[in-house]
Amino acid sequence: MLFLLASSLIGKFSQDLLPGNFWLANPEYWIYPIQTLVCGFLLLRWWRHYDFHGWSFLPAGIAAGVIAFLIWIAPQQWFGAPPRPDGFNPDLFAETPALYWTTLIFRFLRLVLIVPLLEEIFWRGFLMRYLIRDRFLSVAFGSYAPLAFFGVALGFSLVHSQPDRIPALLTGLLWNALAVRTRSLGSCVVAHAVTNLLLGVYIVRTGQWGFW
Repeated sequence: MLFLLASSLIGKFSQDLLPGNFWLANPEYWIYPIQTLVCGFLLLRWWRHYDFHGWSFLPAGIAAGVIAFLIWIAPQQWFGAPPRPDGFNPDLFAETPALYWTTLIFRFLRLVLIVPLLEEIFWRGFLMRYLIRDRFLSVAFGSYAPLAFFGVALGFSLVHSQPDRIPALLTGLLWNALAVRTRSLGSCVVAHAVTNLLLGVYIVRTGQWGFW
């Protein structure tokens, strides 16, 4: 809930409403670091309550993460979709190295650690089981039911921006299949983290900040 609240605050500000004030008009540059710290603290606080079902499926998670990364970049890389240069751009602080690296490090911490944990706990750890039975803790992780499997993939797609919805749908199906195949929340977290790490490196190398 706190993660979603922090993200929603970004939409409350705009350059038109707050001209001349960079930090108020671009709150993602300070809300995201705060969001990362707060959500990271809460994840650590409740860590013992999460069951990742072991990490023995690490290779499967890595492989799924690489495949998902290729799905995300395919439109721009191979199918002629226009580049996406507008978005969270740490190069704005290139002349201030301390601010640049702080911004970039927090962005990667959010991308590779916080988002994979929070989203996998929610989408596959909670919702995919809740759609099978409201007493979701009684449902084994990775249990299959058509409504849960395809509903979660569709929901995962719809919360992304328009250009990302097809890649997100395919990724949701892939990671749902990984959950069903491995019965391991840990493998899904690893897949999500690998995808986001590779995507983050791709973004920095190509300057396509819209992928953030």
